[in-house]
Amino acid sequence: MYHLNLRDAGKRSIYPLGDQFAGISPAGDTIDFTNYYLRKNGTPLFAVSGEFHFSRCEEIYWKDELEKLKMCGINIVSTYIFWNHHEEREGEFCFAGRRNLRKFVQLCEEKGLSVIIRIGPFNHGEARNGGLPDWLYGKPFEVRQINEGFLRCTRRFYQEISKQLTGLFYKDGGPVIGAQIDNEYQHSAAPWEMTTGATDEWMASGCDGEAYMYRLRDMAKEVGIEVPFYTCTAWGGAVTPEEMMPLWGGYSYRPWIFHSYKGEHPATDEYIYSDFHNNEVSESREFKPRYLPEDRPYACCEMGGGMLCTYNYRFQFAYKSVDAMANIKIASGCNFLGYYVFKGGTNPKGTAPEFLNEGQAPKLSYDYQAAVGEFGQLRESYKRLKALHGFTKEFAEELCDTVTYLPEGAEAISPLDLDTLRYAARMKDGRGFLFINNFQDHAVTRPKKDEYIALHLAGETIEFGPVSLAPDENCILPFNMNLNGILLKYALAQPAARWAEEGIVRYLFLQPEGMEEKFVFESGTVMEEETHLYGRRYTVSREDKKCIIYTIPRNIMNDLYQLDINGRSAFVITNAAVLCDRDGIRIETSQNHTLISAYPPDLFKESAQVMQQKTSDELWGIYELSAPKKELSPSVEQTGPTRYVVHMPADLMSGLKEAVMEIEYEGDIGQAFIDGDMIHDNFCNGAPWEIGLKTYADRLKDQPLTIYITPLKKGAKVNAESAMAGRTEVVEEEIGILNRVNLKPVYEVKLTYKQEEKNGFRRV
Repeated sequence: MYHLNLRDAGKRSIYPLGDQFAGISPAGDTIDFTNYYLRKNGTPLFAVSGEFHFSRCEEIYWKDELEKLKMCGINIVSTYIFWNHHEEREGEFCFAGRRNLRKFVQLCEEKGLSVIIRIGPFNHGEARNGGLPDWLYGKPFEVRQINEGFLRCTRRFYQEISKQLTGLFYKDGGPVIGAQIDNEYQHSAAPWEMTTGATDEWMASGCDGEAYMYRLRDMAKEVGIEVPFYTCTAWGGAVTPEEMMPLWGGYSYRPWIFHSYKGEHPATDEYIYSDFHNNEVSESREFKPRYLPEDRPYACCEMGGGMLCTYNYRFQFAYKSVDAMANIKIASGCNFLGYYVFKGGTNPKGTAPEFLNEGQAPKLSYDYQAAVGEFGQLRESYKRLKALHGFTKEFAEELCDTVTYLPEGAEAISPLDLDTLRYAARMKDGRGFLFINNFQDHAVTRPKKDEYIALHLAGETIEFGPVSLAPDENCILPFNMNLNGILLKYALAQPAARWAEEGIVRYLFLQPEGMEEKFVFESGTVMEEETHLYGRRYTVSREDKKCIIYTIPRNIMNDLYQLDINGRSAFVITNAAVLCDRDGIRIETSQNHTLISAYPPDLFKESAQVMQQKTSDELWGIYELSAPKKELSPSVEQTGPTRYVVHMPADLMSGLKEAVMEIEYEGDIGQAFIDGDMIHDNFCNGAPWEIGLKTYADRLKDQPLTIYITPLKKGAKVNAESAMAGRTEVVEEEIGILNRVNLKPVYEVKLTYKQEEKNGFRRV
């Protein structure tokens, strides 16, 4: 039996942070921070931010990729504005095409997404020189310092950003609510790529403290970048001025350690519960704030939503690590999640120089193994996060003002202690949530079986159990939760959604993997249980109160999407991507024939591509989707020891939304070219290398794709013994093999809502 003492429920003060962290729109809407959470019109808003670098994605993809973020529960888009993507040559600015900041922010507004711009001037983000243009290197002043030259150049860049966003700031009724000033100031820098490899020269991380940050903030305001709040990164001892919101994060896959570290990546402490919002715990491991923790919300902007492979560290990212980290952060006091990155991308090409990523990274690819991949792929992390974000959205008011409670010794658990149960709680006024985590990076976890946890509250003890959990799984379990006037004492299931229908409040719960669901109500409650296609339905009543609970297991919940149709909730289950339109949805799938489920059952019209199947299930309707099948058969020719030519079908994109080339190879680096122009690259980590071909289709009609594999070399050395400066590489063994090339079609099928008044789906 594990124990957690919740009797000491001391009151903590929640108060607004004032005008430095607040804004009002022309319509009178307000947004502001308390010391606990973000508020919208005075109501707690659980913030979920996803990083999406617009200049690392072709603009034709922006609209649908933003919709994917929204469908996963992202409500804030964060984006770096890389200086060297916009002013490669001094005084020559480019905000066209994929660099069109204004269009990107307008699309965010169209989708109802707020925006935080990360304006630098230094950003890092694996960009060349940390995002600073090359031409700054030879200037007669130092960068990232208070001096006339650097401030003058930065002001000019800020002015161009302001011009692009005129009318789009929150004060004007737009979506831009925040701006980050610089990045990791006095904590981190980046190599000057002009000299790396010869002198390994790094720019300075800064030395002017808060004065520098305030000078940039004031300069941003002066040129028109006026937002409700300004942010700064807080980790690593970075400068965190009092008038800026400090944002935190955490990565469990850390390629940067291999600049000097040798050996296997160690297990990290990112999956150990902590209390990051407690003045009595002034610091905890990497959390070492320069302020009292309760004076600010614990908010994040860089939780590892993925991680890129760097040259010295190749790995396949553990997608279950992302929602496990979110679970840890929320339990530890976070009401503002921020994933870096959420949407992967491809670096734009430059002219001075051509490649704008830093040297440790691929020259073009920035897939980052993110929740939404470089070419729109949905990863397991995306699917698992949907239910978690549904919980934070629907139960924000029940969650945001709760306080973290840890069992004795929780923060001292070793990352490699895989036996001790990891758990924590957040509670206020005797009600709250129990968090359990069974994921650990760089370790193989074991199933938890039939554990019991006693929560000792003032006046009662609640015993959760038997608690079982599969390896790598995590969960959030409610206790003393009000379900439409009926008291749920505890549940062995995770709340995911709540909605009203036909006058009855309904709840959707996730059944975690390995856990047997269980609901324990106050005495006098009657439960009637029945099964539905994907789980169980409970009709719960007590006296004159009533509610309905649906449960769905984790593997099905990963494929569930919640739709908002004129204020009414509906649900779709599919393993494909779901994109919402005004009159229906679009399904993006690699299968030309697929089944989806819908609640309510008569949600969609039938069409030539959509047929509803007959079923006896009263909750779910089954729809069969079809698209003309496209056979894609490339031909491959080897033209050198590690060089191959791929000829594409003449009608490559006909009838398709996208075509993704999957390449299986052995070697060091894969590079793809069209007529000598590199279009993509990949650091081999054993996973298939993927390239979306839509934007290259016209060029591929006349030119084949050349794949060059930089081989892995054993026993390589340079023979330089010649008296005439001759040098020759001598290699004992080379490995560079293309094993398979496959073209995966991506179809899109439209489903239109039935316009039935009785279902509340009549379009306006």
